[in-house]
Amino acid sequence: MDVLIHLFVGLHIVGIASLLGGFLTQMKAMGRGEARFVPAMLHGALTMLVTGAILVGLNQADNQHVNNIKIGVKLALLIVILGLVYVKRDDEKVDKSLFGLVGALTTANVFIAVLWT
Repeated sequence: MDVLIHLFVGLHIVGIASLLGGFLTQMKAMGRGEARFVPAMLHGALTMLVTGAILVGLNQADNQHVNNIKIGVKLALLIVILGLVYVKRDDEKVDKSLFGLVGALTTANVFIAVLWT
């Protein structure tokens, strides 16, 4: 079971890397007001959602403690991120504040995962 859990943790990290990497590659364009949500951001957010749900199930099946409040907060942030990226995915330009919000929520999600024990 540990190997399976570690596999999905790795895939979860790949998802966050895709979402955050897509954001970071658009930083210069954001400064010019030309940022857009790239497909990698949508795919990364979806990967995080699926692998996160699987991780919760695997951890519960392995009788490990799962902090449901922490998972709920992370899920709420991810749903907001996913909703914004999905709705605005076809727009040529996204408002700076909206684009920055996705980056801030993504970063907050990372820090919640790491610091909330």
